[in-house]
Amino acid sequence: MKVKAIHRYARMSPRKLRLYADLIRGRRADEALELLRFETTRSARLIEAVLKSAIGNARFKEIDDVEDMIVNESRVDGGPILKRSMPRARGSAYPIKKRTAHIHVGLATEDELA
Repeated sequence: MKVKAIHRYARMSPRKLRLYADLIRGRRADEALELLRFETTRSARLIEAVLKSAIGNARFKEIDDVEDMIVNESRVDGGPILKRSMPRARGSAYPIKKRTAHIHVGLATEDELA
C-alpha cells in the first residue's frame, strides 16, 4: 500500500530542500529518518517532519512493518514567490524573491516496488 504526505508553502528555497530530498529517496523509512535526524540544517528538519507525517499516515491505515517501507517518492516543487523590494541608493529599489516550496514524501512497501 502506498501512503504520502505533503507540506505545502514551506518557507524555504526548493534548491536548499532538494539536497535532502535526494538523500532519502530509495531508502527504508527508518534509515531515512536516522539520516535526517543527525543533519543540523533547517531543510532536514522540514523534510524529517514530512517523513514522520507519512509514517503516521501509514500507521493510521494500519499497515504492518511501517519502518520497513521504502521512500519511493521524495520531491520538492517550487511554490509561489513572495516578491518584496529593498530600497537602494538614489530612490531605486532591488527586488527580493522570498521563495516557497511544496515537499512531497511517499512511502511504499517492498513488494509494490518489485
